[in-house]
Amino acid sequence: MPIEDRDDAYLITHALAKDTLLRLRDVETEQVAFRKGLVKLGRICGYEIIDGVMETEYVTVETPLTETTGEHVKGLDNVVIINVLRAATPFVEGLLKAFPRAKQGVISAGRDEEAGMDDDGEFPITIDYVKLPEITEKDTVIVADPMLATGSTMCAVLDHVLSNAAAEPTDLFVLSAVSAPDGLLRVGGQFPDADLLTVSIDDHLDDDGYIIPGLGDAGDRAFRTK
Repeated sequence: MPIEDRDDAYLITHALAKDTLLRLRDVETEQVAFRKGLVKLGRICGYEIIDGVMETEYVTVETPLTETTGEHVKGLDNVVIINVLRAATPFVEGLLKAFPRAKQGVISAGRDEEAGMDDDGEFPITIDYVKLPEITEKDTVIVADPMLATGSTMCAVLDHVLSNAAAEPTDLFVLSAVSAPDGLLRVGGQFPDADLLTVSIDDHLDDDGYIIPGLGDAGDRAFRTK
């Protein structure tokens, strides 16, 4: 199965997704290859969402020779992709290859690294910019961030998305490349209606809130910053 139910999350198990993630983890993978890898992984994840989640219907078409029927994916015109800046930018670029007609939103959100984690394992989150399209009950919403660590950032983002939505969307997906158990539990507990999709559930968080084994800071590796 391309998407497996792992209780706390749904795991994307496509062989190319796992192979691409392995290359992203490699410390020797430099900036250009890392960005291209995130784009590729986003595209694969998008196709897996289409294949594993979205419904199809039979429609009739006229070929140059005769009339025939085939399957049509329903809802492709009602997809909203939320880009959690900045690390998700190449990840979303890949998603858009699978959902080229998607509406797009951006949220600039980041955790206060200097403040550190509190006793509950959460970070203070700063949101600097929000621009969202209208979200209706017909929409499938995908909130993308390559790293789901403590879940603090994602919870803040989801709060903004849902509080500004005109109606509750048909489906709400949180998509990540790698996730920590702590973050999955936090997001799943606060937003039980969201489906959590990830390519890997990693071992744990270190004392600074980084995913182990993880793939480092995805934003820094993609944009050559520190």
